[in-house]
Amino acid sequence: LWQGGPLRGRRIVVSAGPTREGIDPVRFLSNGSTGRMGYAIARRARDLGADVTLISGPVALPPPAALTFVGVESAEEMCAAVLDVAPSADAIVMTAAVADYKPVRYSAEKVKKQPGDMTLVLDRTPDILVALDAVVRDRCDAPVRVGFAAETSDLVGHARAKLEGKNLDLIIANPVPASFGGDDSEALLIDRTTVDARPFGAKADLAGEIMRRVHGLLLERDARIHGRSRP
Repeated sequence: LWQGGPLRGRRIVVSAGPTREGIDPVRFLSNGSTGRMGYAIARRARDLGADVTLISGPVALPPPAALTFVGVESAEEMCAAVLDVAPSADAIVMTAAVADYKPVRYSAEKVKKQPGDMTLVLDRTPDILVALDAVVRDRCDAPVRVGFAAETSDLVGHARAKLEGKNLDLIIANPVPASFGGDDSEALLIDRTTVDARPFGAKADLAGEIMRRVHGLLLERDARIHGRSRP
């Protein structure tokens, strides 16, 4: 299917995995994202014929074949990589669990244990979806944008606020801790008008549904550009 699928000729960008924000040469701030969801989406998009760029933080997964792989570590590196490919993208699927904060200071030497407590001062990392919206919002052919929201409470409310606040077309809401680790996925698919609460089971099944939605959103975008209704 790689050459003749329904996404043939489309450029799809997928981010995956965690980011790491260094404290010193041996310590960092990160999270439990395995990258499995993003890698499943990248493989599915590839199998549907898309030209896929996978931008991945540090994970224990081999890069899938027949796509462009960009390895990054920090949130700043991931932001730069996404913005670099955004101008040519038809769709951007942000599954990565990007760190919201980083240490203000990085120590080139290992921080030694001292008596008493230690205070770690943090600074905000770049918000990739906000930066992306600033770059593409005025384009008539702006890429379809899909986000993820891992939440511990008010799953629909927090996800819909992120959808609207960051100008997304679709968001996948995952309950924590179920969203981290394993081959199965619990998720809600939320767009501007609906909430899809069907069980999806395996991450590969959810990846297939996400790419089906992306394909439909691309057809709607194409129809708007050419001034006609979607058939």
